[in-house]
Amino acid sequence: MTVISHPDSPIGVFDSGIGGLTVVSALLDRLPEESVIYFGDTARVPYGIKSAGTIAHYATQITEFLLQQQVKVLIIACNTMAAVAYQAVKDLAPVPVLEVIEAGARGVLTRTRNKRVGIIGTPVTIHSGAYVHAIQRHDPEVRIFSQPCPLFVPLVEEGWLNHAVTRLTAEEYLHTLLDQEIDSLVLGCTHYPLLKPLLQDVVGPGVVLVDSAEAMAEQLEGLLAERHLRRTGNTPPVHRFYVTDVPYRFQEVGERFLGRVLSNVRVHKW
Repeated sequence: MTVISHPDSPIGVFDSGIGGLTVVSALLDRLPEESVIYFGDTARVPYGIKSAGTIAHYATQITEFLLQQQVKVLIIACNTMAAVAYQAVKDLAPVPVLEVIEAGARGVLTRTRNKRVGIIGTPVTIHSGAYVHAIQRHDPEVRIFSQPCPLFVPLVEEGWLNHAVTRLTAEEYLHTLLDQEIDSLVLGCTHYPLLKPLLQDVVGPGVVLVDSAEAMAEQLEGLLAERHLRRTGNTPPVHRFYVTDVPYRFQEVGERFLGRVLSNVRVHKW
């Protein structure tokens, strides 16, 4: 497929559901002049229980759709897809492809001082070892301690961002990481940035939280400047949001993730 990249072309962001809206939020905060097309495969979420082959198939379907929209960059905002389908997307796309795991890995390496790093994420992401490989590819001396946190996603979607149950859950998950004297913690799931105030309180001021969404926005800014693809902002940006189903409380939960009004939502059926 031929795609002609132009500074006014939109940025394509995709995820298995709506968690990737935290990445969109970080992009719009850092690059407010850019237009974004978001695709959330809400009809087939969760991806975490599916095979790598199935996830790669879904990811390439979404990639083809976004390339038809003439995006200038593709961002894989789903940690599960990034862990198992990045190469399939990269092989298909004639535009730059960024993903949250590499962004998070780069982000934590600039922040750790004692080279003792914690990673939290969904069980699939943690067990894939993708963050460990990404970090140690850049610096094999970093000690990495991982912890799956499966209950955080439903707690965030319920809106229990500062609830006593969420705090107790965080304390239970994180105490083993804190025992390892980590000085930085990668939030390895797009849902987790909404828990940053609570998590920072639990880990204390001595641990830096590394938000992959913010790290992604920083990486994208550099890429656009390097490739001369930064939008000038002479006209207002246009954002479009595609989903494959409209789940219960979609608007409420989506706006919580995006941090602003969620409009121009369209349903795409395969």
